[in-house]
Amino acid sequence: ASLSTSQQKLERKTEREKRSQASITVIEITPIPIPIPIRRMASSSTATPGSADSTATRRHTKRPKYSKFTQQELPACKPILTPRAVISAFLLVSVVFIPIGVASLMASRKVVEIVYRYESECLPSNITNKVAYIQNPTTDKSCNITLNVTKHMKAPVFVYYQLDNFYQNHRRYVKSRSDEQLRNLKDEKEVSTCKPEDFVNGSAIVPCGLIAWSLFNDTYSFSIKGTNLKVNKSGIAWKSDREHKFGKDVHPKNFQSSSIIGGAHLNESIPLSEQEDLIVWMRTAALPTFRKLYGRIEVDLKSGDIINVTLKNQYNTYSFNGKKKLVLSTTSWLGGKNDFIGIAYLTVGGLCFFLSLAFTIVYFVKPRQLGDPSYLSWNRNPGGH
Repeated sequence: ASLSTSQQKLERKTEREKRSQASITVIEITPIPIPIPIRRMASSSTATPGSADSTATRRHTKRPKYSKFTQQELPACKPILTPRAVISAFLLVSVVFIPIGVASLMASRKVVEIVYRYESECLPSNITNKVAYIQNPTTDKSCNITLNVTKHMKAPVFVYYQLDNFYQNHRRYVKSRSDEQLRNLKDEKEVSTCKPEDFVNGSAIVPCGLIAWSLFNDTYSFSIKGTNLKVNKSGIAWKSDREHKFGKDVHPKNFQSSSIIGGAHLNESIPLSEQEDLIVWMRTAALPTFRKLYGRIEVDLKSGDIINVTLKNQYNTYSFNGKKKLVLSTTSWLGGKNDFIGIAYLTVGGLCFFLSLAFTIVYFVKPRQLGDPSYLSWNRNPGGH
């Protein structure tokens, strides 16, 4: 009886556990995807050429706006340097340059020049102190020389003076001038850049500065068989300088009034725009050896003529070991006598002809097979990349 009672309790317990398990509800949780906003960054590797980015995206990037110009995608000529192309280019240069060089050299050789150095010839033999002699205003410095005309010189014959070892390009010398004073009468006292030649006795010097103070003052007069040759000194300066850089109402004032005289004096009754010797001198030279135009002889000089020149040796070049030369010269379509241009063209043309000849011999004696142009980058990709 006790065994049966135990079995009944066990069965009842088992039934209760089954009922409790049956009452449990199984709940399955299914994950729900939640969209998360992701900012898409502009990438040069994913962007295609020519694609336009939005304004908002471009605002946060440093990439420049696309264009064919900045990306070097514009149409371009990319020649292949084949032997024929190189030889043809060198031949073309030689064919053009050699005739130009020959013509330039012939034009330069047709120019007739007479050059005479006189700073030593025009010193008295008993002079020992050259600087003291040239600075003495009471000494007569007249000098007579003769020039022989070896070839016919067609008018106009240009008269130049040439100075050697004179550095007009020195920084302090070049800056010692006042362009405002030279142009306008109201700027007479604009002399801040003209020291030490700025004021004398409290009054402004016109024109001021070292350039004007050192104006060349040697003079020349010419004659043939007792007949004077007139030297035309009008129109020797640039027209732009006369009209725009030197005022018509500006006259010299207090010029060469200091204790040390640098060069020529100026006529105070003539405006600066008409004083062409000054205008020519004020256009400073770039090299220490230079020529400046003195005037023009308007008649032909025949071969065999003897020109008598009376000059006044007044300009001081002895203190810096300078040289002075008188130059008479004709001109050609190329200008004055200058062999450099013709020699330069002939040199370049001859060198190109020699190179073209050498490349031609190498091309025929030892030819070399060229690569396939289709493998070049711009042929494989029309964009050039």
